[in-house]
Amino acid sequence: MVSSVLRDARRIVVKVGSSLVTNEGRGLDEAAIGEWSRQLAALVRGEGGGAPREVIMVSSGAIAEGMKRLGWTTRPHEVHELQAAAAVGQMGLAQMYETKLREQGMGSAQVLLTHADLADRERYLNARSTLLTLLRLGVVPVINENDTVVNDEIKFGDNDTLGALVANLVEADALVILTDQKGLYTADPRRDPAAQFVHEAKAGDPALEAMAGGAGSSIGRGGMITKILAAKRAAGSGASTVIAWGREQDVLLRLVKGEALGTLLVAQTQKKQARKQWMADHLQLRGAVLVDAGAAAKVRDEGKSLLPIGMTAVEGDFSRGDVIAVRDLAGVEIARGLANYASAEARLLCRKSSSEFERLLGYVAEAEMVHRDNMVLTIA
Repeated sequence: MVSSVLRDARRIVVKVGSSLVTNEGRGLDEAAIGEWSRQLAALVRGEGGGAPREVIMVSSGAIAEGMKRLGWTTRPHEVHELQAAAAVGQMGLAQMYETKLREQGMGSAQVLLTHADLADRERYLNARSTLLTLLRLGVVPVINENDTVVNDEIKFGDNDTLGALVANLVEADALVILTDQKGLYTADPRRDPAAQFVHEAKAGDPALEAMAGGAGSSIGRGGMITKILAAKRAAGSGASTVIAWGREQDVLLRLVKGEALGTLLVAQTQKKQARKQWMADHLQLRGAVLVDAGAAAKVRDEGKSLLPIGMTAVEGDFSRGDVIAVRDLAGVEIARGLANYASAEARLLCRKSSSEFERLLGYVAEAEMVHRDNMVLTIA
């Protein structure tokens, strides 16, 4: 199964933990980050066989690097000290990835996110649009939690969860969690010599959580349990997860060639099916747009996006990111999807071409009112 899941993945989120990035807290591991950057660049360029991939790196290490730069040997408990360490460490972390990716001829971008960014629909869509634009430009986004300005993520969060949320955000095909363990065992192999290695399982299987209990290292916040829960979350949008040893030689390149490394946790739902089902199951729609016969045919029969020029009216009060209905002139719902513009803006855009958006709104978010990737047909 690993052979097909990773070999066929075109958009991959890679998450690497603090203990690997900072060599167990001794400072940023330049050689290791250089190796991952080399592999990321090779994936983007499609080197070594296979098609080019889109990759996002979710990297821990800011607080650990900040601790090292500040001369702290133990992780502080005060929130303001953790935030200070994150602020100091983010400078070094971003600089290291930028340097190593540039050595490989790749552009990079630092993106700092909080869970709140992904809970708010408008901020969610803004983050999604930014990341997809970076991928389209061939840039490797390097993501970390914005620990400098928040405290709940520092106290309770982990970047395994963030990796899964990013996988959902960009509709990744796979999440690869690089850790200091070979993968998942049926019990802690350091304590139980009878522990068996788990090569493959179903993401979300309750038995996995029983196997994976235990805390992370003194440097990082996650443990194997957070990785199991992250795989379960990623599976909700159809992304399978691989948990593998980050220091395995050419681990990313070997995975996408189909080699069975680490533990594969297989999503039971297809990526598109999960997203479409989520939209189709919305019982409370915030509003609707009525479209002319030409737009209805494009959406219904050709699977095209809905452009504002085909809209005749807007119903309800909705925000960017809300699920709305698309109705024909007879009032029959033909589709539903995520609105790229709020209702007040949509009313201004009815019957207008994209060349007029900036004059009417002062900006341009998207050319479409509802993109086909964010739409599901609801008429037989």
